[in-house]
Amino acid sequence: MALSTTEAEYIAVGHGGAQIIWLKHQLLAYGIKLSKVPLYCDNTSAINLTKNPIQHSKTKHIEIRHHFIRDHVQKGEYEIQFVTTENQLAYLFTKPLVRDRFNKIRTKLGILDMKNVV
Repeated sequence: MALSTTEAEYIAVGHGGAQIIWLKHQLLAYGIKLSKVPLYCDNTSAINLTKNPIQHSKTKHIEIRHHFIRDHVQKGEYEIQFVTTENQLAYLFTKPLVRDRFNKIRTKLGILDMKNVV
């Protein structure tokens, strides 16, 4: 259980990073090599944790298994980039949204409204 939003975002970024690493290894089997894959996060504190190897007193309770993300960021497996909350595309799948915002994010993802397709 996360004790702060920073910790929760840090752990979520770690899970996303693990998925990126898995996908990169799968693509290697097909001869596709990817370098730095962008991983977007809307929490600057969590991004700073991935870049700073010094253990802060407020983060000492985070389990060691979540800190592998720092190693992979330093290796260049992926790159953590900031995205504003308004442009966070994952919210389409994780949060209840008002219709206008839902439609905006759906359009950015390239998902069509099948009612309007003839």
